[in-house]
Amino acid sequence: MSPPIIVQPLPPGYRLGDYRIEKQLSQGGFSFVYLAYDEQGVPVAIKEYLPARLAQRSGEDPNPVVGAEHQAAFDQGMMSFFEEGRVLAQLDHPNVVRVLDFFRANQTAYLVMRYERGRTLQAHIQQHSGELGESFIRNVFVRLLNGLREVHMHKLLHLDIKPANIYLRRDGHPVLLAFGATRQGLGASEFALTAVHTPGFAAPEQMGSGEARGPWTDIYAVGATLYSCLAKGAPLSADLRLQKDDLEPALQRWHKQYSPQLLELIDWCMKLHIGERPQSVFALQKVLSGELLDLVDPAWFETPEANKRRDVN
Repeated sequence: MSPPIIVQPLPPGYRLGDYRIEKQLSQGGFSFVYLAYDEQGVPVAIKEYLPARLAQRSGEDPNPVVGAEHQAAFDQGMMSFFEEGRVLAQLDHPNVVRVLDFFRANQTAYLVMRYERGRTLQAHIQQHSGELGESFIRNVFVRLLNGLREVHMHKLLHLDIKPANIYLRRDGHPVLLAFGATRQGLGASEFALTAVHTPGFAAPEQMGSGEARGPWTDIYAVGATLYSCLAKGAPLSADLRLQKDDLEPALQRWHKQYSPQLLELIDWCMKLHIGERPQSVFALQKVLSGELLDLVDPAWFETPEANKRRDVN
């Protein structure tokens, strides 16, 4: 039996450049997130690139130990992580986490982000008694889609949208977090693409269906996140749906609790084939905001298939 992989976070009080680590906030598959303070005492969130599958860290040495067989993948991932910071630092949108700084240290890389006070949508769902109100859901997702639309305009994909990666400020406004997967839009290695996805929220094309990734991939995750707001749990994973689609449509499951427009939108977003989903965030916004009271033929929203038919005719 191989020894367990040890990946320790930086300790409280550790000095990281101009920042002092206060405590660990979270740990993901390829990173730690810390609460820290800058030299003016302003709180920030710092994300450290440290993929558990490739590196170890123990004892007092802050530098990760990477085996020779993993060094190339580690370096490629770190380059993408750093480039991600450079690109996201150019985004300044109230519904997208703000990257304030990015740098290399301890033989790895760090992103410094604005620290937001509130809780994740996942925590809100779990702690809320009873069903979530439709007005709350619409208000959160209309704003969230404003942020996602800005991300897509910069030719980036998120690829890991889920309730745990949506933060609700104390005023209820959402912030899209955890942009580790945006490196796919930057042309990174296949390791970076497959390392980040969450069953239940990942689209079929992230699970090996063979179809291309694009904005419609994030749109599937938006639909799955909406579904989870109603179900209070993750929907059936896309890879299982591809084998046998036993996911109960939202329109059928909650037809007495929510409007047909919202439920149809969820089902539309969660179509298994990319050409059957909305192709842009703008289409979703129009439905959620009430501009479109009924869904129409998806071809109206300029799917690739619709464009091909128009060109032929």
